[in-house]
Amino acid sequence: MTDQVPIVTRDFTVAVLVTHDARVLLHHHVRLNRWLPPGGHVEPNELPDDAARREVEEETGVIVRLIGEPAIDIDLPGQPRQLCPPVGVQVTPIKPGHEHIDLIYLAEGAPAEPRAQVGWFAPAEWAALGLTEEVAAWCRLAIERADARRDAMLCTDT
Repeated sequence: MTDQVPIVTRDFTVAVLVTHDARVLLHHHVRLNRWLPPGGHVEPNELPDDAARREVEEETGVIVRLIGEPAIDIDLPGQPRQLCPPVGVQVTPIKPGHEHIDLIYLAEGAPAEPRAQVGWFAPAEWAALGLTEEVAAWCRLAIERADARRDAMLCTDT
């Protein structure tokens, strides 16, 4: 008798907590029928930073700047380029045998052309949206850190 380890496939994904004026940008995910921060799969050969910005724009129309401080401040020719570090990394079970490795980013942005099922929500509005405990916790973290953003180094579009 052999003990087989179940085969699990994993995809890298991004989720982006975008804040503006003490509100968090959320969209209603049709397939999951719930409110979530914008995000999605990191495409083959795509950098996670680029995926984060792309997914927010595709899903909400908002252009963002990622927030974070690279661990080292080296920007020299021939040296590795520093990416914006995610504020969190988590594994989300999607279905039996498949998981997403979620890279969670913080960002700032400003309202764009209004879209259906997209909005900026203050903490007092979250309960009515039925956010999961996990999504509400990330939203709280994003709001709590928003004031510190003024002093944080912005990860630029390079």
